[in-house]
Amino acid sequence: MSEFCYYKGLYKVKVVTQSEGYWIVEAQEDFEDNVDGEKVLVKTGERRIVAPTDLSKKKTLSPPVPEHVYERQLEKKVKQMVEEYENKKG
Repeated sequence: MSEFCYYKGLYKVKVVTQSEGYWIVEAQEDFEDNVDGEKVLVKTGERRIVAPTDLSKKKTLSPPVPEHVYERQLEKKVKQMVEEYENKKG
């Protein structure tokens, strides 16, 4: 088995073995992972046991950070204030 997948959609790994519950993968690049709430550095060539649900065929981008509604409202207010100032000045 030498299938390439992306761990959590971001990091390229090679599937070494598959079983019913978990798969063994080999990292193809260095990355940082969270294990039991602790950050762990995974180096190239290191093997890990992962759930097949954490693997995907295509690389995905992480979702954009959502803006807070308050920040968007504040930005609109500032734009209005700038327009009013420019209209009074001009």
